[in-house]
Amino acid sequence: MILELIVALIVGILCGVITGLLPGIHINLVSVILLSFSFFLSHFSPLVLVVFIVSMSICHTFIDFIPSIFLGAPDEDSVLSVLPGHEMLNKGRAYEAVILTLYGSVSAIILLFFLTPIFIYTLPYLYPRIQPIIPFILILSSCFLFFSEKQKKLWAIIIFLLAGFLGIAVFNLNLKEPLLPMLTGLFGSSSLITSILKKQKIPKQKISKFRNIKIKKSSIFRSLFASLIASPLCSFLPALGSGQAAVLGSEVTGDLDRKEFLILLGSINTIVMGLSFVTLYAIQKARTGAAVAVGELIPELTTSNLIVIIATIFFAGIFAFFLTIFLAKIFSKNISKFSYNKLSLVILVFLSTVVLFFSGILGFLVFVVSTFLGLTCIYLSIKRINLMGCLLLPTILIYLL
Repeated sequence: MILELIVALIVGILCGVITGLLPGIHINLVSVILLSFSFFLSHFSPLVLVVFIVSMSICHTFIDFIPSIFLGAPDEDSVLSVLPGHEMLNKGRAYEAVILTLYGSVSAIILLFFLTPIFIYTLPYLYPRIQPIIPFILILSSCFLFFSEKQKKLWAIIIFLLAGFLGIAVFNLNLKEPLLPMLTGLFGSSSLITSILKKQKIPKQKISKFRNIKIKKSSIFRSLFASLIASPLCSFLPALGSGQAAVLGSEVTGDLDRKEFLILLGSINTIVMGLSFVTLYAIQKARTGAAVAVGELIPELTTSNLIVIIATIFFAGIFAFFLTIFLAKIFSKNISKFSYNKLSLVILVFLSTVVLFFSGILGFLVFVVSTFLGLTCIYLSIKRINLMGCLLLPTILIYLL
């Protein structure tokens, strides 16, 4: 059994590398495929499959900043890294940007050990009291998002509502993998098309030694403090993901600089994922696709199951840390050798093919509409976090109606 768990850990990490590097191939998609094939369910114990899913998910939260920063093709969890990440990419410092997210992710693994017992003992008491006001918390969070827009608040509200109406429509179309075409269009293809139109050229990248990537202790403290404030909230509230947590956390602690924000994103990404499994244990509520899959495999997690999950998070995080450094060096050495426009076009075609394959023609139409909405948001210079209205508005309506 132990050998099987170790193999599941290693295979999960390798799959996390694949889902992290390939835009559009998300951990939720792999989890759905895994649960759809009876072969896996009949040949492996549920705990082995859980270790696979957890290790893949944690590794994904480390790796997925690489395509986000180097290629401008993020998933919904790393979308906010595009702006500061691309600024550093254009200055030849993309490797440093990835390392900054790694500092956050590794710190998150440590923080999880402290947050887990707090969640286990307080969440069963707090959640029943918070549940009746969840839609109002989501409304307040939504207002906070578009009112944090400094100049174009009205346009931010319009973009948020348009994204919300898109989300409502998509969730009523009975699509396979409805999030894939919508989120890929809003955040992935729109960024790629923008890069193609700008005819962006990537300068040669510097690979700095760790001792040369200097970060003030106060900056690390501010970033981690912001993630500690926002991550727990987003770990048990529906539709609030790491992107919203980053915005909420940065607003509470004041404006963060570019380095601090990247550390914050890395930390929140991993904490939200890790705590989603703890939340599943504490209140039997799944707030990520990976936690949903774990809940289907083991409907009632035991304490021993949770210990295995926490150990998996720790080991997967350590392996993912070194793998991310290795892969970031490869990207840094080679990214300037390729035509960025051609590379962006190849990725765009790849994403379109993935959407067609998994969501069909109707899903592809959703992908096209979502792309245009994402481009509109970019053209208007509105914070793209407002596009997360596609998840927030439908969730609010579900609770209220």
